[in-house]
Amino acid sequence: MSVRLQKFLADAGVASRRAGEQFILEGRVSVNGDVVRLLGTKVDPDHDRVQVDGKPVREKRKVYVALHKPVKFVCSHKDELGRRTIYELLPKEWSSVSSVGRLDYNSEGLIFLTNDGQFALRLTHPRYGVRKRYIATVEGEVTPEMLRRFTQGIFDGGEKLKALSAHLISKSRAKSVVEMELGEGKNREVRRMFESQNLTVKRLERTQIGKIKLGELKMGKWRTLTAAEIKTLTSDL
Repeated sequence: MSVRLQKFLADAGVASRRAGEQFILEGRVSVNGDVVRLLGTKVDPDHDRVQVDGKPVREKRKVYVALHKPVKFVCSHKDELGRRTIYELLPKEWSSVSSVGRLDYNSEGLIFLTNDGQFALRLTHPRYGVRKRYIATVEGEVTPEMLRRFTQGIFDGGEKLKALSAHLISKSRAKSVVEMELGEGKNREVRRMFESQNLTVKRLERTQIGKIKLGELKMGKWRTLTAAEIKTLTSDL
């Protein structure tokens, strides 16, 4: 599949798209031995030979990972408080990947990591509305009326928080288990919804992103996404 030359340079880690455009205009980039100065020129990463300043440029291998994040891990590369990060759970050679969105320190479940910025954008930008499913274990009794408020939308801190769906899995006076589906995933959105009803989430697990389920992936373990799964995540958007 052909891509714009400046995007190819950016994906390979040579330069940003804007800097890549400057390289092209300066005549520093050649394709199959010919200097290219035309912005918008397309190349086939699988067949074309691209060079910058006479040195070959190879497309960076894209990495797409599904991880079962444990509690008490942060999604930052480094943590000023010295807490463990999810990157400690991955092979060292994948240092270039970043998490697609986040799960907070006390939450667990499915999270993706990648070095493909476009893939990450399509899964996190609100306009695409990728659905995410959670199971929340809540201290206290959750009522049907509360769940109706969540699906209608509530305001907290100037933001509208809204679940696409919410239903009780089980409940008692001491504990309730609720499954919720969100379209945006604002910061601490599930926890904030329950806090607005004076309830505390004791455990929060993300079980699904798009059509990809956590399944039997054990806590702290990872697997690479298949080509079919990647296509499923992006073709729906």
